[in-house]
Amino acid sequence: MSRISDVLRNKGAEVVTVGPDVPVSELLAVLVGRNIGAAVVTSGDDVVGIVSERDVVHCVYGRGGQLLNTPISDIMSRDVVTCVPEDAVDTLMRTMTERRIRHLPVVVDGRLIGIVSIGDLVKARIGELEEERAHLHSYLAAGS
Repeated sequence: MSRISDVLRNKGAEVVTVGPDVPVSELLAVLVGRNIGAAVVTSGDDVVGIVSERDVVHCVYGRGGQLLNTPISDIMSRDVVTCVPEDAVDTLMRTMTERRIRHLPVVVDGRLIGIVSIGDLVKARIGELEEERAHLHSYLAAGS
């Protein structure tokens, strides 16, 4: 069973962070420029929120273009679900599905060390299934 540490080892531990006072327009430049769907909001070393493309879209619908000058702290999710490297991929896939979230910051001793998306977890699970299939194929071929 894959763990988050395995996912981070394969994808890398880079995390894009933004400050809570950054305007939404700068956030959008970061998301588009880095081709990512979310950024972790930090104040110093503390994770204070997470903000995603989805958060921006929901707020644009309600506020229109004036949203671009709004600080991220006004639209970010403050109830951040995090995980640790020892967490199992399957367990977190279930958590993400149930809570309808797509990104989980990875934290150790209060320090942000990575981020995983639902796509990262699906990719890891597919890799596990392909490996199991190959083992079964080898086992069956050896028995013939």
